[in-house]
Amino acid sequence: MRPRKPLIALGACGIALLLLSLQAPGYTRMELTDPDAGRRLAALVLKDGEPVVLTWRNSLWGLDVTEGFVARGGLLVQTEVTFAQPDGTPPPTVTPGDVDDLYHTGGAFSAKGMNRPLQQVVYRIGEIGNPRMRIGDRTIDFKALVGFGGRVILTAAPARLYQVPAAD
Repeated sequence: MRPRKPLIALGACGIALLLLSLQAPGYTRMELTDPDAGRRLAALVLKDGEPVVLTWRNSLWGLDVTEGFVARGGLLVQTEVTFAQPDGTPPPTVTPGDVDDLYHTGGAFSAKGMNRPLQQVVYRIGEIGNPRMRIGDRTIDFKALVGFGGRVILTAAPARLYQVPAAD
């Protein structure tokens, strides 16, 4: 009888490890880290479709930038971006295909209907940009957390079952 107990314990450990490794369908885990200090700034589990909004000021053209994302299947998907004049003048609408060029050449614009999946992004913090990320009712101020010249790395991955909070 004694030899069975270690096998049962080993089997239970194996089942527990398997359950911990299972992905939670419909959820994305997003983590923000400061690689220079080696610390986690935030870790959140988002339901698919949950919005994430990044705002910042473009230091080259002085435009206010708003980038919209949604969590989807373990990724953050950029769905829209607006580079707007600070005076509130509505920017011209462009197609998603025009966005890559406009990020580099400047000028106000707005694009919706994008489908740009992202798994990892590195944000460099400048003196002017003041990037802030809004997720639900939480706002994360990148500059306050890492300072001028710092970096914030955003990583998105499928959430694991154990990471998903229990239903209310």
